[in-house]
Amino acid sequence: MNQTMDAGFRPMQVYEQVAERIRAGILEGLFLPGSRMPAERELAAQFNVGRPAVREAIAALQNEQLVVTKRNSGTYICDDAVVLLQRKTNPDRPALEADLSPTSTLQARLLLEPAIVRRAAEHRRRDPLAETYLAQMETITNIEDPEQQMLWNNSDRLFHRQLAVMTGDPLLIRIADEVASTMDQPLWKRLKDQSIFEAQRIRLYAAEHRLIYEAIVEGDADAAAFYVEKHIKRVEKDITQEE
Repeated sequence: MNQTMDAGFRPMQVYEQVAERIRAGILEGLFLPGSRMPAERELAAQFNVGRPAVREAIAALQNEQLVVTKRNSGTYICDDAVVLLQRKTNPDRPALEADLSPTSTLQARLLLEPAIVRRAAEHRRRDPLAETYLAQMETITNIEDPEQQMLWNNSDRLFHRQLAVMTGDPLLIRIADEVASTMDQPLWKRLKDQSIFEAQRIRLYAAEHRLIYEAIVEGDADAAAFYVEKHIKRVEKDITQEE
């Protein structure tokens, strides 16, 4: 797809371009209110993009209440989607800044976090706050409960941010703050909540976080980097649902 620009002269992310074309399709009657949208594979082929971009676009449209996804059924255009879009196209309404692509966030984390945990492992020190986040994650039993879901999301992103704090490097901490902020955006939370909803998966994630932390405390930089890379790749696969 072409790299179009928004009003702030920022290159549009791929998922934004897909979402914009779906919005246009709704207004043009290509996607009728109440109708089931084509499958993700079909949309990916139609727009010549990868499935992760389609998933992100659909999640963004869900956050705008333009579509609704029913598990094991598909994605449907909301009955009032046209009315909502017509209101949003009002030129007097300021445009909202788009969330960052979760896929891009994960790719950045794959570059950064192995290096961060290696640095943290040099200190071989326990961190009470990181242990608090670990303990909170290990209490989760029902990820579909809104309160537990919120606790998981906060503990997860703040644990990864705390790994940077364990390096003692102010610049790495600042970078980790930026990454953590993207993990608090509605698009990230929407995709993660939809993709990671089984108790067994949550227990696996909590165990992976524990392995990362204990490797750091033991000063095993290679193991810490290995565990964090495997964990991020698992999250990416779960969120994008790529085969």
